[in-house]
Amino acid sequence: MIEVDSRGRRCPLPIIDLAKALPGVAVGEIVRVLADDPAAANDIPAWCRMKSQGYEGSPRPGSYDVRRLR
Repeated sequence: MIEVDSRGRRCPLPIIDLAKALPGVAVGEIVRVLADDPAAANDIPAWCRMKSQGYEGSPRPGSYDVRRLR
């Protein structure tokens, strides 16, 4: 798992950080995005649906896990 720290950045910047990081992990691995913008709670799952990636949930406030599916 890699962690992307997007705290202090407003959406869509956490999404852009996620999109840049995802190719750096193997298929099946997790990218954890740390984001304190409340919009990330909606934007990250929506981006995952749009890009056919796996949103694994939010293990704690301000933390979002995304599994690379392809």
